This record gives sequence, structure tokens and C-alpha cells, in this order.
Amino acid sequence: MADVGRAFQARLGDLERAALRRAERDTQRAFDGVAAGYARSNEGNRLLRHMRARAWEAVEAFVPRGSHILDLGCGPGCDEDHLARRGYRVTAIDWSPAMVDEARRRVLAAGLADRVDVLHAGIQEIDQLAPVQFDAAYSNFGPLNCLVFPAAAARLIADRLRPGGVLVASVIGRVCPWEIAIYLARGRWSRAATRFRRGLVPVPLGGGTVWTRYHTPGGFERIFASAGFTRVSLRSLGLFAPPPYLQAFADRHPGLIAALQRVDDRAGAWRAIRAWGDHFLIVLRKA
Repeated sequence: MADVGRAFQARLGDLERAALRRAERDTQRAFDGVAAGYARSNEGNRLLRHMRARAWEAVEAFVPRGSHILDLGCGPGCDEDHLARRGYRVTAIDWSPAMVDEARRRVLAAGLADRVDVLHAGIQEIDQLAPVQFDAAYSNFGPLNCLVFPAAAARLIADRLRPGGVLVASVIGRVCPWEIAIYLARGRWSRAATRFRRGLVPVPLGGGTVWTRYHTPGGFERIFASAGFTRVSLRSLGLFAPPPYLQAFADRHPGLIAALQRVDDRAGAWRAIRAWGDHFLIVLRKA
């Protein structure tokens, strides 16, 4: 199972392999370029803070304290402080060297180096980590959207979890009503349909490009079902409240945003609408 990612790549031609490697490097460079200010911008965003809190609640609901969590795509380490202080042991990885540097500085400054390890590795490389089985995996705000080979990565993640372990993931969704409405109102039909494009889509970040694959909950669940996972929880994130890139609007209307976030909290798990939203929050359990 450890070589599954390489086996997938072996089936591709040289041009396809080169293009996919280039996409991974583009994404890595884009996150390197914004790493220095990323934590500050995330933590100053009331929309992201609310979504992050829901992800933390899911961890605490499904992962017993004292468990060892593998954070897949930790960025600058915005989740590590909270998870460590709630009693978890965390191994955090990221594909961006600059993000890893930021996360390590943050962990050291918080005095949590005894509970958190930060390693430079992509999700597609976790077969190269020390042979440890984790109690849970966690991935917040879309690192799993950036996988070149999602099915191969699902199997690698499964290999790293003990039987019964869970994956808690917030994933960028395909149907974001706010985004569709905004761009349709501006007459930008192609931009309104961006999330419906298949495969990897170039998304600008800073001066770089993040190659992003938008998922429906059902499609994402099927990818991980092939690796032995079953869904135990699903809810939308950012359905009634606007997506995080509308931070300026949110800051001008804090009362309205708080009300919409309360609606999200109450209605986000409703079956009829839980597949919509800027993100969805899914919990999958390994058999």
C-alpha cells in the first residue's frame, strides 16, 4: 500500500506526470509566498474563525482526548495550539516549507513542542513518515482539495490510521450559493461555474496558483469508501454565512453575520442542504 501513489503515477505518460508534478510545485510555491502573513489573516477573519470552531467541535466529539492526531496540511499551525491544549498529541505536516517554518515557530512560542511535532511532508508522502499508526487524522480548510491523486492519498491515510480511527476534514465544496449568486449578478458566468469544473482547477493565491479539486460530499465519500472508510457525520460550513473571502463585507455587518452563523449552526446538518456551502465538514471512520 505504501507505493500506491507511485503505482498510479507509473500508469501515466511522461507529459502527464510532468504536468502533475508541476501542479504540486505550483501549489507549494503559492503557499510559500503567503506563509508569513497567513496565520494573521486567518485569525483575523470572523468567517474562518467560526468555521474553524465547528471543526474543533467535531474533533472533540469523535476523538477522545489523549489521542494522537495526524494533521494533514497544517499550514502555519493555527489548529495545533488548540488541539494540544485540549489534550491531544499532534503530528502536523505540510507540503509548504515556509508554512512548516511558521508552524514550528508558533509551536515553540506556545511552549507546546512536547505535544506537537511539525514535519515537512506532503499528504502524498505520508508513507515516508516514521511507522506510526494514528488514532485520528484531521485536515482543515481544503488541503485534501489539492491532492493530485485523491484515491491514492485516501489509501495512504487509511494505512496511517488504526482500525476505528477517524478522519475529520473540512473540504471545499462544489455548490456555494453565495459565490454562484455574486458572480452571476456580475455577469461573470464562467467564474460562477468554476467549482463545477472537473479535475484540478487553477485558483490564484497571492502571486501564485493553487491547483484545486472541488468535491461534492458524495464524491468525496466515494473516494474514501474505496479505502475502507464510512461516513459518520456530515454538515455544511458557510452556507448561510458568506464565504471567507467576503471578510470585508462581514466586518461591515457583524450583527448580520452573527445571525447567519447561528442559522448555519442550527441548519447545517439538515439532510436537504448539508451538501451545499463554501465547505463541508465530514467525519469518516476507518473499518
